[in-house]
Amino acid sequence: MTTGNDFQHQAIAAHVAQRLAGPARAILGFQELLIEQARDLGLIHINSDLDRIGAAARQLNGFIDRLLEGTACALEEGEAEAEAKLRHDLRTPLNAIIGYSEMILEEAGDAPEHPLKEDLHVILSAAAELLRQVDAIASLSRGETVEMLQPGERAEIDAAGLERLLFKAQEIAWPEQGRILVVDDVASNRDLLSRRLRREGHRVVTAESGLSALAKLAEGEFDLILLDILMPDMNGIEMLSRLKSEERWKHVPVIMISGLSDVTAVARCIEAGADDYLTKPFNPILLRARINSTLEKKRWLDREHRYLQEIKAEKLRADSLIRAILPDQIVARLQDGEEIIADRFEEVSILFADIVGFSPIAARSTASDLVRRLDGMFRRFDLLTEQHRVEKIKTIGDAYMAACGIPEPTPDHADRVVALGKSMLRSLQDTEAGPDRFRVRIGIHTGPVVAGLIGRLRFVYDVWGETVNIASRLESQGVADCIQISEATKRALRSQWTLERRCALELRGIGAVESYLVR
Repeated sequence: MTTGNDFQHQAIAAHVAQRLAGPARAILGFQELLIEQARDLGLIHINSDLDRIGAAARQLNGFIDRLLEGTACALEEGEAEAEAKLRHDLRTPLNAIIGYSEMILEEAGDAPEHPLKEDLHVILSAAAELLRQVDAIASLSRGETVEMLQPGERAEIDAAGLERLLFKAQEIAWPEQGRILVVDDVASNRDLLSRRLRREGHRVVTAESGLSALAKLAEGEFDLILLDILMPDMNGIEMLSRLKSEERWKHVPVIMISGLSDVTAVARCIEAGADDYLTKPFNPILLRARINSTLEKKRWLDREHRYLQEIKAEKLRADSLIRAILPDQIVARLQDGEEIIADRFEEVSILFADIVGFSPIAARSTASDLVRRLDGMFRRFDLLTEQHRVEKIKTIGDAYMAACGIPEPTPDHADRVVALGKSMLRSLQDTEAGPDRFRVRIGIHTGPVVAGLIGRLRFVYDVWGETVNIASRLESQGVADCIQISEATKRALRSQWTLERRCALELRGIGAVESYLVR
């Protein structure tokens, strides 16, 4: 078992090694980028120099890798000659990298915008840094932890603090256990994984093939899938692609477990949607950590999905409520960002319906009974407005107001409103009985109006203008259980209606208005 001091020494050594090896890795990485850029730009003539830089970079990284791997196996004390040779071997590829990079820069000349200059300068800077640190790198062969990387710079890390965090890992509260599907065509692998997972408290289902796994998935839900790559009937990547292409399975996390350690296989699995990749034989501690981490991630995603569904349901509820109050076209304009909604319409038919003798009826009724009867009547009127494609505007006490021709103009607005009025009267005759039955007067007038949305806390889509006032007067001076319309509405009618001329009503502030009763 690693002691505290051993761990701290190893942590510091690894940190120093990483700092020393970093520039070498960067040189190789930027050389590969330069190759790609040169190919894209058609700079074929510099390929040979870039290849030489790449060969030297690989040689350099090979030296450093061998030194890092052998850090624990120090050379015998006093082998100064071997260490001098090592310094020479390190300087040789570094000098080659610097030389060929400078040659490419010389060919680029003084052009400030040359596309390769910036990356070449990065390579030169990294190589120069490594040249300054050759002695430090060579000292790794003696197993030394070198603290001085540059004058005045110390490679210090809080190794003790890191040790405390790592060895307190067993105190971490792992997430609750999950239901896991293990897919592997080798029985011993399935058995080993299943036993280990069950010891951790997970519920485990196994499948010996891809097709068998799909059948298991169709039977129930899983929190995680551990999927082998090499299987005879359907390989792991094919199954992964199938899982991610179907809505019911695409959100189930998948960890690939395979004997393949090839980087291409790992990359392909991640691209296909895998959440993680572990190579066989797997480390039990690492397996536990990856599984618990993936399960916790899924649970957060599940919570997020539930919250989004709740938000969606609340939005649909809010939309349905606002659509019950406002016309669909007005809701759409609000959602598009319009702040002031106001329009003028030249020909609209307005209907007012009011209960005759409502005050005495209200006085004789209990509050609950009165509200129940009003609610029943207005509900029927609301359904009728939908059937006749007329917009309900509002209720005003015991009065009901509707309009047709807004918010979208329509040529048969007058006919729709008259048909609505007749249906309203018929609905009361069919449902009401007794001396206190509701009887209504209906007045209809046609003309220009202004319509718009007012209010912010409580939206109201309302209409204004003389047309509204005349329709209200026609109702108030009308006849119970009858529809009274104006001359303007009569002219706007397109269908045949039985009309009875009543009289010319003298309306205050307006004058004489010819009126007709619809029979």
